[in-house]
Amino acid sequence: MSGLDTRDIGHRVVVRHRIPGGLTDVIGVLQAWTPELVTLRHADSAIHEIPAADVTAAKTIPEMPLRPVDVDQLFLTTALGRPAVETAYVGHWLLRASSGWTGRGNSLLPAGDPGMPVADALQQAIAFYDQHGLRPQALVRVGSPYDEEIRACGWVDARPEQSDVLVMHTTLDHVNGSPEYDVQLADAPNDAWYGTAFDGPVPDVAPKVLEGAPKTAFASIVLDDAVVAVGRGSMTGHWLGVDAIRVADGYRRRRLGTAILQGLARWAGPHGGRRTYLEVLVENTAAMATYTRLGYREAYRYRYLTSR
Repeated sequence: MSGLDTRDIGHRVVVRHRIPGGLTDVIGVLQAWTPELVTLRHADSAIHEIPAADVTAAKTIPEMPLRPVDVDQLFLTTALGRPAVETAYVGHWLLRASSGWTGRGNSLLPAGDPGMPVADALQQAIAFYDQHGLRPQALVRVGSPYDEEIRACGWVDARPEQSDVLVMHTTLDHVNGSPEYDVQLADAPNDAWYGTAFDGPVPDVAPKVLEGAPKTAFASIVLDDAVVAVGRGSMTGHWLGVDAIRVADGYRRRRLGTAILQGLARWAGPHGGRRTYLEVLVENTAAMATYTRLGYREAYRYRYLTSR
C-alpha cells in the first residue's frame, strides 16, 4: 500500500519502501501516483520511481521551511551570476563596466570593506566611471549602512521614477516541478534565443555579459515553429540565478515563464543547486504575484544612487 493518492500530487511526502537488505526512506515532492507506481521528485531534481508493492508506509509532510538567507553572501552571488565585462576593486568594493548596458553591469557594488573612508572610495569610483565614459552609479541595498553613508556623501537616486528592485529567493524543490511545456536547454544561446530575448537589435556587449558566467544554461520553448519564451540560468555555488525571462507577444498568460523557470531549476539540481534567486521590480505586480505563488520570498531590495 502507498498511503497516498492523486490528491497528494504536488505535496511533500515521505515514502518508506523495501530495498535489497532492508528498508529506506525517500523524501520529495509527489510527482505522480498510480496504484502500481509512486513517483517522487527529490530536492536535487532526481526522480524516484517506487513500485507501490514495495511501499510499507507513506504520508504527506510539511513543506521544508525557507531558511533565512545570508544577505551579504547573496548580494555578492548576484554579481557573480551575471559578471560585468570589465571589473576593478576598491578594497572589497566591486567596480563594474559593460559599455553602459544594464545597471547591474555598470555600477559599483559596495560590499565589504573599501579599505579607506567611504568618501575616498567614492572618488575612486567616480574616476573609474569617468574613464569608461559612464555615469557613476552605485547599487545599494535599501536601508543598509552603505545606503546611508553614500547618500551622506551627496549621492542621490539615479532612477527616482523607478521602484525598488526586489531580490527574491527560495529553495530549489519549490520550483523544480515538471514544466507544462517542453523546455529546451543549451550551453549557449542562438540567434532565435536572442531574437525573443530582445525587442530590437541585440546590444553588442549583451552576449559578453549573458554568456560570461562559468556555468550557464539558456532555456527556450518552441511553439508554432518559433521560439516564444526564453530565460537564462547561472550557477554560483549552490545558488541558481534566473534572469532574462521573456515571453513573446501573443503567448503571454499561458504559464510559459513558469515553465522556463522550472526547466532551469531542474537543470540546476544535478549541478549542485539547492537555492535560487531572481530580481524583479516592485512595480511589476504580475511577476511578483507569480514568483510569490511559486514560493519565492523577499531577501532584500536595492536602488541605484549616482553622484550627479
